[in-house]
Amino acid sequence: MLNRRTFLGAGLAAAAPAQASPVIDTHIHLFSPNRERFPYHPNATYQPEASPLEDYLHFVSYAGIDGVVIVHPEPYQDDHSYLEFCFANEPSEMFFKGACLFDATDEATPERMAELVERNPNRIVALRIHITRERGAEPTVSGPIRDRDLTHPRVRHTIRAAHRLGLAIQIHMIPVHAPQVHYLAAEFPQTVFVIDHLARSGFGTPAEFASVLEMAQLPNVVMKFSGVGYSSRQEYPYRDVRALVRQTFQAFGFERMIWGGLGKNAKDHELQKDLFDETFAFTNEANRARIRGGNAHRLFWS
Repeated sequence: MLNRRTFLGAGLAAAAPAQASPVIDTHIHLFSPNRERFPYHPNATYQPEASPLEDYLHFVSYAGIDGVVIVHPEPYQDDHSYLEFCFANEPSEMFFKGACLFDATDEATPERMAELVERNPNRIVALRIHITRERGAEPTVSGPIRDRDLTHPRVRHTIRAAHRLGLAIQIHMIPVHAPQVHYLAAEFPQTVFVIDHLARSGFGTPAEFASVLEMAQLPNVVMKFSGVGYSSRQEYPYRDVRALVRQTFQAFGFERMIWGGLGKNAKDHELQKDLFDETFAFTNEANRARIRGGNAHRLFWS
């Protein structure tokens, strides 16, 4: 279960020498090939090819990954059956944790979220909220679970419920929404807010990226190094993002950055490892170890 007090307290202490540092992937999506047993939702925002658990288990054994947060993906919407299947067929005890997806403006969400957590004790670590609509677009009120109005009073009710359950709020956003997310994170200082994919900073202006960095003023906001291509105008290894990552590191510090998207096969994994090492070459190995897995382990497994 997410150990909020440990993370918000000791997690901000001065760096200690890296011990047996785990490697944690905090952002992976898995999709069953069995569409009859695990169908995509009618409101699925995309229809991905299968990326099954069975193949992934072979990969994590090869890669030496110590733990994984399965981010429940939009094709399944609020049906978490495949996530629970993954929990039941993991390679070792408590190897998998999960982020869930529910409509934050639905009055039934707190109860449904609690039921999922109770069925899967010490497994669900975050509620994911998507807020990627373009500037000026109206919030959605139905359909796919994304782009709801963050000022809706039920959003606060949902965040309170998530906090009581020990969950973080995981935000998939673009920079234009940083002020709203900042406001919520400030209103709930004892709840950890995890920002996915460097806030997809390539989808915003420099001023909007500055608003993203301002969220680092709040000690309960954590930035995820993942989806780096969303912030780049170049091909891999996305060298134009290095300055942005360094600014992000300087703002959030090594204590409040985590790593996700380590790949699902040997080739992609090597590319992601090289990307990480090259991008964070400016800092020392102890700091890199915290970002590779130490921070996530303390946040989600301790």
